[in-house]
Amino acid sequence: MGSIGVLLVAQVMPYLEQELDKRYKLFRAWDYPNAVQLPSQHATSIRAVVGNASAGADAALIEALPKLEIVSSFSVGVDKVDLEKCREKGIRVTYTPDVLTDDVADLAIGLMLALLRRICECDRYVRSGNWKHGDYKLTTKFSGKTVGIIGLGRIGQAIAKRAEAFNCPICYYSRTEKRDSKYKYYPSVVELASNCDILVVACPLTEETHHIINREVMNALGPKGYLINIGRGKHVDEAELVPALVEGRLGGAGLDVFENEPVVPQELFELENVVLLPHVGSGTLETRTAMADLVLGNLEAHFLGKPLLTPLV
Repeated sequence: MGSIGVLLVAQVMPYLEQELDKRYKLFRAWDYPNAVQLPSQHATSIRAVVGNASAGADAALIEALPKLEIVSSFSVGVDKVDLEKCREKGIRVTYTPDVLTDDVADLAIGLMLALLRRICECDRYVRSGNWKHGDYKLTTKFSGKTVGIIGLGRIGQAIAKRAEAFNCPICYYSRTEKRDSKYKYYPSVVELASNCDILVVACPLTEETHHIINREVMNALGPKGYLINIGRGKHVDEAELVPALVEGRLGGAGLDVFENEPVVPQELFELENVVLLPHVGSGTLETRTAMADLVLGNLEAHFLGKPLLTPLV
C-alpha cells in the first residue's frame, strides 16, 4: 500500500506518524507553507486524511481532494470533520471510541478531586515553604456531592460509575431520556445545574451543544457549584465563564479543554478556584497507542476491502 497517498493534517504521536510513513505515501500538511499548495500538487494521489480533535477535513479540503475515500480521526470527537460533505461524497469516516473512555472518565474524577480538595494549590503551598508558617486552609468534601452529567454516552456513563463509588448521587441531561438508566433525568441543562453540586460536560460538540454552558447555566450552578469540562472547549462560553469565576457567581471550574486552544484566558491563571489542564483527557501512552492502532486498522481495513473497525460514516 506504499503508493497510497495519506494526508496527515495534525501533529499526532510519533508512533502513529512513523507507522503511517512506513505503510503509505505520507504527506504532512505542515510541510507545505501554502495550505492550497498541497492539494493542488498531490490532489489526485491522496486517498485518505488522518486528523485529530484539533484538525480534520472541512468542506474545502474535501472538495480539493477528488480521490479522497476515507477520513480517519485520531480522536473520539469529529467536530472538525464535515460529516455531511463526507456523506454527500461517499467518503467514509472513522474515529476512536471506547479505547479512551476510561482515561477521560478517570481524568474527570481527578479534576473533581483536585478542584474541591485544592490538590494543586496544596502542592504549591508545600513547595513554596508556606507550610512551615501554618496549615493550609480547609477545603471542600467531594464524597456525597451530587454530580450532574451532560451527555450520558460511553464517557458520561463511565464518569457516573466512578462517581457512584464516592457515594455521589447522579443525575443527567441528554437529548432524550435514557429509559434504561437508573439516574435522575432533567429535561434542560438549567434544571440539571440547579440540582447538582458538580456539573460535568461529557457530550459531543454540535451546533446544539455549542455554548451549552452559558451565563444562565453558570448562575443556576451557583457560587457553591463546580463545572468540569472534559468535552470540547466550545461547549463553554468562556466570555461568561471568566467573570462568573472572578465574581464568585460560580464556585470553581476544572477544565481540560478551551475555546481557542492552546490559548487560555489570562484571567484564569490568577484564580485559585480553577484547575487547568492542556487537553490531556486521553493522554496516556496506553490509550494513545490503542487509538493509533485503531486509525491504522481502519485504514488497512478500508484499503483491503474489509469491514471498518469503528465506522462513523
